[in-house]
Amino acid sequence: MDLRRWIQTLAVFLSNANWRFPFTRNLYKGDLKAVCAPGLNCYSCPAATSACPLGAVQTFMATARPNFETGRFHLGLYVIGMLGLIGSLVGRMPCAWLCPFGLMQELIHKIPSPKFEIPRFLTYFKYMFLALFVVILPLAVADEFGYGMTWFCKYVCPAGTLEAGLPMMLLKPELQEVIGWLFYSKVIILIGFLVWMVVSRRPFCRVACPLGAIYSFFNRYSVFRLTYDPERCTHCQSCYHGCPMGVKFYEGSNQKDCIRCLKCLQQSCKFGAISYEVAGQRTTPVPLKVKSGP
Repeated sequence: MDLRRWIQTLAVFLSNANWRFPFTRNLYKGDLKAVCAPGLNCYSCPAATSACPLGAVQTFMATARPNFETGRFHLGLYVIGMLGLIGSLVGRMPCAWLCPFGLMQELIHKIPSPKFEIPRFLTYFKYMFLALFVVILPLAVADEFGYGMTWFCKYVCPAGTLEAGLPMMLLKPELQEVIGWLFYSKVIILIGFLVWMVVSRRPFCRVACPLGAIYSFFNRYSVFRLTYDPERCTHCQSCYHGCPMGVKFYEGSNQKDCIRCLKCLQQSCKFGAISYEVAGQRTTPVPLKVKSGP
C-alpha cells in the first residue's frame, strides 16, 4: 500500500475513533467534537470523533441572524478561518489525502466495469450546491426565531446517509418507525452516487461536494502549488488518464478540480513536465514514491 493510501486510511481511523458506539449506541459528544476534520466526515456518524466542516459552515449560516444579534458568531468564524488556512496552505490537497469519503470513491471505482468520463459542465454543479444549499438557503429560510436549517446535510449529503443515517437505523431500530420520504430520497441519492462511483472517477467530489468547492478557490493562490513546464510536455495525456479527477494538467497547473494527489508528479508524467513550488520557490520534486491508484 502506497504512502497516500496509508495517510487516507489513518485519516479514516482518526476521524472515526469512537469504537465504543456498538455498545453505547450513542454519538460521541466529547471535547474532540469541537474540532472539525479537514475532510468530509459526518458529525452524526456513530464512530465520528470530530465535526464535519461542511456541516459547521451550514450551522454558522443557519444561525447567523440570532448569533449576530447576541454576538455569538465567533465559532462560525473559527470554522471559516480553519478552511481558509488549510486552503491557503495546500488548496484541495485534503480531498486527496484526508477525506474518508474520497477514499471510498477511489476504492469503489476499482470494481471492474465499463468506465465513463464525467462531462465537464457537470463539474460546475458543486458551486451551485455550495451557493444554494450551504449559503443561500440556510441564511434566507428561517423560522420565527431566525434559525435556518443545514440544507445540504438534510436533503442531499450521501456521506451523511452512509455514515450516519443507515448505521443509526441499525443501532436504534426504534428510529425505523419514524422514517419517511426524506430518508428514502436520500438513500436513492446515495445509491445513485455509489453506482456512479463504479463507472466514473470521484463523481461526488467533481460534481456535488461543496467542501471541495470551497478548497478549490485556493488552488491557484496556495503556498503549495504544482507547476507545469510546457517545453517538456508532449500532450501524451498520461496525466489525464491517471488522474482521479480527470484533470488535463497541460490545460493549467492549478485547476480547481486538482486535488494534489501527486500521482501526475510522481507516476504519470515521464518527461519531467510537472514539479511543485512552495511559496513561489520552484523545487525539484523529492522521491515520495506516491503510487496512488485511480
